[in-house]
Amino acid sequence: MTTKDGRVKMGFPPVYDTHSEVLILGSFPSVKSREISFYYGNKQNRFWKTVCAFFGEDVPDSVEAKKAFLLRRKIALWDMVTECEIVGSADASIQNAKTADLTMILKAAPIKKILLNGTLAYDLFVKDYENCGIPYVKMPSTSPANPRFSKEKWQEELNILISTTV
Repeated sequence: MTTKDGRVKMGFPPVYDTHSEVLILGSFPSVKSREISFYYGNKQNRFWKTVCAFFGEDVPDSVEAKKAFLLRRKIALWDMVTECEIVGSADASIQNAKTADLTMILKAAPIKKILLNGTLAYDLFVKDYENCGIPYVKMPSTSPANPRFSKEKWQEELNILISTTV
């Protein structure tokens, strides 16, 4: 969502429930994501392909189906930046960022691990939540702009969900 002046952009609400065990935090929605009003809307982003493939599922074709997938697989999803000024989709252009208050998710859900999708998400998380008491891992960004993406690293870290998901 964009405000009337077009400069300040708002992120999306978190997706989680009382069964969520892994929290995945990105930085801020891309232009394509903002167009569809949901996370990882750029078809070139590797997030949905990677996470769905881990469970042997096809990428859901609607926002509601993606939400249902996340909840069924005990995954919470949000961004560290909830509001900012941004040019295009580049994290480097983010200014005047407001960061997420993760306490509502951490109180409501039995989160066992936090995966931080990229450097900005990691840096912002560490600044406010380094001592949250939950293991967290900096993940290679799923952005198509990241040449160092590692599907194997994502699969390794998602393994916590194998024993807990139907």
